[in-house]
Amino acid sequence: MIISPLWLPATLLAGGVQAWRTALQRRISQTLSLNAAGLVRYLYGVPFTLLLLGGYRLAFPGPFPAIGPLFLLFCIGGGLAQIVATNLLILAFGHRNFVVGTAYSKTEAVQGAILSFVLMGETLSPLAWAGIGCGVMGVMLLSTGGKRMGPLDILRALGQPAALTGIASGFFFALTAIGIRRATQQVDGGDPVLAALTVLAVTVALQTVMQGGWLLWREPREMRRVFASWRVSGQVGLLSALGSACWFTGFATAPVALVRIVGQIEIAFTMAFGHFYLKERISRSEVMGLMLVVAGVMLALAGSL
Repeated sequence: MIISPLWLPATLLAGGVQAWRTALQRRISQTLSLNAAGLVRYLYGVPFTLLLLGGYRLAFPGPFPAIGPLFLLFCIGGGLAQIVATNLLILAFGHRNFVVGTAYSKTEAVQGAILSFVLMGETLSPLAWAGIGCGVMGVMLLSTGGKRMGPLDILRALGQPAALTGIASGFFFALTAIGIRRATQQVDGGDPVLAALTVLAVTVALQTVMQGGWLLWREPREMRRVFASWRVSGQVGLLSALGSACWFTGFATAPVALVRIVGQIEIAFTMAFGHFYLKERISRSEVMGLMLVVAGVMLALAGSL
């Protein structure tokens, strides 16, 4: 496939914006239920996604592209997978700190590479696979806190709730990426940014209906608290819309696995937010893990050139 150079700045920007959004969402999850904290990113993201799509259409007018028959199916599948992934990520925060919870979810790079190969036939270069391995070692170092662990210790650590929910979150985020990529391929016209924004607007609206309907059915009292938290929730919605627009653009212009590998740079932003915004301490082992993750990103970039 032809890879557009647009994917790299879009992915790097997505990592920074998502880390900021996740930090705010973790903060709001302390006052809202699990599903309510997940809903705010979609409910308050709808107007911003429509503004992004409308603004882009004003800047680049033209006929609206044709939509394929499986468009809605892929939007629903990708949107539902993202809802599940986000809820699992918020659960992971409750078991360990913000950085570690995000680190476990970043195993999505490996899971995404395998799933995109099996489901879509996308392949990577040996350097990119080396970058995946390096990133995994960095994630493991982050998640274990630098402790010396044997094989049995690692297996026991992987059986802990934070690991299980974080890894499961990564799996569903990988499914989200594949669903979104397939949805953008259903939008004809040759403009990947327009395809990404179209998929984003439709998917976020569907997610609002899906998770909002669940909340009204199961936790109707939480809906009032969702609207009462509009000051912080509005920020979450804005950052979610911007971050997702960048992610979706990356998925529309490059292989899923490559975007997710480079997207691991989000961990660097996450550590910065965890330290400066949430006042969490950063250990020496976490710095070493971060260096391995960055090295993995550089190898993946070298393999893509």
